[in-house]
Amino acid sequence: MSADYQVRWAKTAESDLAEIIEYIMQNSPANAHEVFNKIKIKTEDLALLPDRGRIVPELFSQGISLYREIIIAPWRVIYRIAEKTVFILAVIDSRRNVEDVLLEHLIRINNEKPLS
Repeated sequence: MSADYQVRWAKTAESDLAEIIEYIMQNSPANAHEVFNKIKIKTEDLALLPDRGRIVPELFSQGISLYREIIIAPWRVIYRIAEKTVFILAVIDSRRNVEDVLLEHLIRINNEKPLS
């Protein structure tokens, strides 16, 4: 079965994943490797069925239905679909407030872009 979509990671999502893995590695390198593989495999599966993730409930309640998520306990992988690409935008701890995390990401993204 061939992939219908391309999965791409935003820099902020890559940073999220790196921070998670670095934190876990402090106590268990083997567990960190397992978590990394699990997240990468589950996100790559979105290339086949990107609509399988639910719309992010906290955003949907605000009228925003563009963003979806898959749960890889205890993390939430937030993404959006555009044409034939799945953009992984964030990997967050499910115990954190989604709105706060996404605001932090937005600030980080805006600080990365040079002002014209």
